[in-house]
Amino acid sequence: MIENFDLTMVNWARAQFALTAMYHWIFVPLTLGLTWIIAFYHTIYLKTGSEEWKNLTKFWMKLFAINFAIGVATGIILEFEFGTNWSNYSWMVGDIFGAPLAIEGIFAFFLEATFFAVMFFGWDRVSKRFHLFSTWMVAVGSNLSAVWILVANAWMQNPVGQAFNPDTARFEMQNFAEVVFNPIAVSKFTHTTSASMLFASLFILSISSWYLLKGRHVLMARRSIMVAAIFGLLASAFVGFTGDEAAYEVAQQQPMKLAAFEGLYKGETGAGIVALGMVNSDKQVGDDQDGFIFKIRLPGLLSLLANRSFSSFVPGIDDLVYGNKEHGIMGADEKMAKGKIALAQLDAYKKAKKSGDEAVAVAALSLFDANKDYLGYGFLEKPEDAVPPVAMSFNAFHIMVVLGTIFPLVFLAYLYFSFKGSLQEQRWLLGAGTIMFFLGLFAHWAGWIVAEVGRQPWAIQDLLPVTVARSNLTAGTVATTFFMFLILFTALLIAEVSIMAKQISIGPKEN
Repeated sequence: MIENFDLTMVNWARAQFALTAMYHWIFVPLTLGLTWIIAFYHTIYLKTGSEEWKNLTKFWMKLFAINFAIGVATGIILEFEFGTNWSNYSWMVGDIFGAPLAIEGIFAFFLEATFFAVMFFGWDRVSKRFHLFSTWMVAVGSNLSAVWILVANAWMQNPVGQAFNPDTARFEMQNFAEVVFNPIAVSKFTHTTSASMLFASLFILSISSWYLLKGRHVLMARRSIMVAAIFGLLASAFVGFTGDEAAYEVAQQQPMKLAAFEGLYKGETGAGIVALGMVNSDKQVGDDQDGFIFKIRLPGLLSLLANRSFSSFVPGIDDLVYGNKEHGIMGADEKMAKGKIALAQLDAYKKAKKSGDEAVAVAALSLFDANKDYLGYGFLEKPEDAVPPVAMSFNAFHIMVVLGTIFPLVFLAYLYFSFKGSLQEQRWLLGAGTIMFFLGLFAHWAGWIVAEVGRQPWAIQDLLPVTVARSNLTAGTVATTFFMFLILFTALLIAEVSIMAKQISIGPKEN
């Protein structure tokens, strides 16, 4: 993500935000998913009264606590970057974007942090039922935090429930329920949380597989694997379902993103999904080159995914840039013209208001309102600027899908040999299982790249380009903090890995 930036403030700020988010995203999905599995382990302990299940629960709880602490630190820095590097964005959308983040901090994080203390330190200090309740509340609180953060992010992808105030040049919330129940927010939450449960299952699978290979803590490892594999298999199915729904919402609200992550330049009826392919890096928007060096496609499936019909038309990048009158698609070039009118009339409105010319102000505002939906396009220099990085979007999407297809097969293999009672003999599977956590991390990173890189150049889809959302800082200032954060986050990661490795080496208490 950080290889192709240049020495401009905007790209340094992008690089810094990407750096922070990708470090943060190591910890977040593990926190979201691990809480549910730990709560389930804890429930089994309460039902059985078995000390082995208690020790198992306490072991995974300890690893969760280490991860949780580092995740909070990186998350706080990520939120501060909105004010430091993206102050224009914060000014223009703070009334909307700040609301869900404030709710997350005041309500969800408070709930999570309060019960976390009871969950972690409450053994033999509170009743067993209240202790279990606290563990489940940590899971609920963690995922409530995710709700509000994803609501804020989804609004950037599909800005609903808002209106632009020409007097203040700010976007203001008009309908809170519309923001919360944004279709992209719903699909983002369900997809992210199910993928996080899958990721946490892989984490448990990897560590437990290592124990079995070493012949250590065998009973604990087998029990952990059995529960994690069932959770992971169920989560995999839900990830596939919610991923399909998320892609459908992208097709409806962000067709350029869909075209980018499928490398589709020319729109097609009955468009196919690329099962395997290599993007042609020399391909430019509007030229006659093939977008792929090679590709294998599955006919009709992209149309089905995008519009729930095998025979529907899916617009390509060229259609969205230059327009397609046959299918009623307005191109970026026409949207740019409307956006420039909106900007010009906004300026005229402000001048007329300042001079007290109400007639001119009313006329300018009327023309602005007619074109305000394309406000962001007025800042673009050429239509091709509306195209995100195609190769990065395509590769990230297909890495995510391929890995997401492999994981349920791994869970099935673990369950099959577990039920046969021969799992410990399958050293090839256990060896593969030890690296599954890292593949899960790559899949999560790839999904984040699809979501965020795929919507470029927009900070707010169609309304605010990233170049306008920036702060008025020098490239040198942001570059300096970039390397400061790089050193800080790397140190935190090394610290977490060291502490985790030590705890894993010690292992759970055994009776």
